[in-house]
Amino acid sequence: MKLLTYDAGSGPRAGVIADGDLIVDATALLGSPVTLRDVRALLEWGEAPLERLREAIGRVRAPSVRLADVKLRAPVLQPPTVRDHIAFEEHATGQWTREATGPRMEVWGRLPIFYFSNPLRIVGSDENVEVPAATQQLDYECELAAVIAREGSNVLESEADAYIAGFTIFNDWSCRDLQADESQFGLGPAKGKDAASSLGPWIVTPDEIGAFYRDGTLHVDCTVRVNGVVWMQGNAWNMHHTFGAMIERAAQDSRIAPGDVIATGTIGGGSISEAVRKGFPARFLQAGDVVEMEVQGIGVLRNTLVPSTNPHRDLRFRAPSQRPLPEPISAEALREVQQRTAPPNRVTA
Repeated sequence: MKLLTYDAGSGPRAGVIADGDLIVDATALLGSPVTLRDVRALLEWGEAPLERLREAIGRVRAPSVRLADVKLRAPVLQPPTVRDHIAFEEHATGQWTREATGPRMEVWGRLPIFYFSNPLRIVGSDENVEVPAATQQLDYECELAAVIAREGSNVLESEADAYIAGFTIFNDWSCRDLQADESQFGLGPAKGKDAASSLGPWIVTPDEIGAFYRDGTLHVDCTVRVNGVVWMQGNAWNMHHTFGAMIERAAQDSRIAPGDVIATGTIGGGSISEAVRKGFPARFLQAGDVVEMEVQGIGVLRNTLVPSTNPHRDLRFRAPSQRPLPEPISAEALREVQQRTAPPNRVTA
């Protein structure tokens, strides 16, 4: 199934695509007395809501609408939490242009490291994203995410798949100048990641994407296009930490809940600096750009950048300087990156 949040003109509602391009209303399928306004509300509804939804699809007559006739929203409008990781070595090492050993990478290899992103600024597919007024260096990050199906604490990796409702695309919009400035203190990328995150277009349940799910990772091709031009072609097969490991660490001495987003961090090649190093015609983003992220087995997450509506222009908290984009790496270094990251066996549905 594909779980989504749609708006046919009367506000957001949870829906499901079981076949073709027809969205069936989840509230009607489950007979809920209150409107399930997004996938989080669906996941929070009663016992085993996904199993009940799957059973109801073939049995219950419920209103449906064509996908082309509705506006998609983020499948989870406001997640309880958004944990974003850094699970790909290509991104963690700047395509092996930074030290790949030493204390920093020892910690990276040992721990599924994450930070908390902003659950109040979640954007869906085909929605506009404002360019933050304080940045001059707006970047995208092409990522995957698991969405949590049910509450848990102290969940082990071996148990974690049972807590996954499904998988979706996550775009961690990043203000690189703000991030570089504040990261000098060592607390994390907070304000550099605060303006927006895109999620969607829907959540694909594990049974539907099962052909691509191997040993806790998704073996899916990933493409980024800006204004129709390819800026990234990669595959997520070589994620260092599994989704289960991320969930185990998230839930350790803590709590996960329905609708929580567990994001992977940037897939190798999935940011502008990485695109430049690989020779793609990338640059920092600007208003008017259309950014598309296409992931095999999931779909396309698309956003258009628009000017900021912030009425204040003389902002105090800008970065005092901007970090230049890197130079393209040599042909030999590019071949080495491609050899390191080539999928051993490409998966097709």
